[in-house]
Amino acid sequence: MPRSRDVVFPRRERVEDRRKDAGQRKLLDEFFDHGTLLAVSRLVTQGLFDVLDHPISQGKEGGVFRASKGTELRAVKIYRISNTMFRHLPPYALEELRREASARNYGGLIFAWTRREHTILGRLADAGVRVPVPYGHYRNVLVMEYIGNADGAAPRLKDVPIDAPAALYEELVREFGRMIRDAKLVHGDLSPYNTLYHEGRVVVIDVAQSVRTDHPQALGLLERDLTNFSRFLGRLGYDVEPAEFLRAVGGDRLVAPASEA
Repeated sequence: MPRSRDVVFPRRERVEDRRKDAGQRKLLDEFFDHGTLLAVSRLVTQGLFDVLDHPISQGKEGGVFRASKGTELRAVKIYRISNTMFRHLPPYALEELRREASARNYGGLIFAWTRREHTILGRLADAGVRVPVPYGHYRNVLVMEYIGNADGAAPRLKDVPIDAPAALYEELVREFGRMIRDAKLVHGDLSPYNTLYHEGRVVVIDVAQSVRTDHPQALGLLERDLTNFSRFLGRLGYDVEPAEFLRAVGGDRLVAPASEA
């Protein structure tokens, strides 16, 4: 088994990083505590990837790193072991997590959150929704398909110049429709900020807070998701009302709770 720090970066590259970019080393030290290093090492031993290449993105909850497996690129998402991420979760998502997980400490809940994202990604992929295909997970580390190419990761939809907003709308209708009708899931936090755009297709990410379409809040969450995209499309010059968007994806078939009906 390779030494745990050697699976993060090859030794020679790590020395060069210390010389060239102390900030990146600080970032790595923030993410790779002893437990996370052991988790990464285990996933390497299982053959999910060979080595981490460099960070792609980071946030308060965690970060995503590009990894290599032979000539293939993969993405590795690592959640920080802290209570920080739970401060940003809506109550319904935290309730769902506590219902599914037997653990009550932060570490156990984060492991359950990682497992939940892996499971939901698989469910969406099976339904034909364009998401990063999950390959495996352990503790707070998730390995999945890399969306991008050797030149860089795919950009967020909000950062992409869109020449044909009508075609984008049709693409969104297809993907969100599959999510609702086939996967029976509502994302709940969907916007151009957490949707990627790669090779003319939208790619849905950050899915762990998704709920089933029979969840009491599913319709309200879906309406909020689609309103976000209606506004985005409007800024691109393509006007579509949220109610029309809702009908197009089949969301009008969701039943509101009796108190809202």
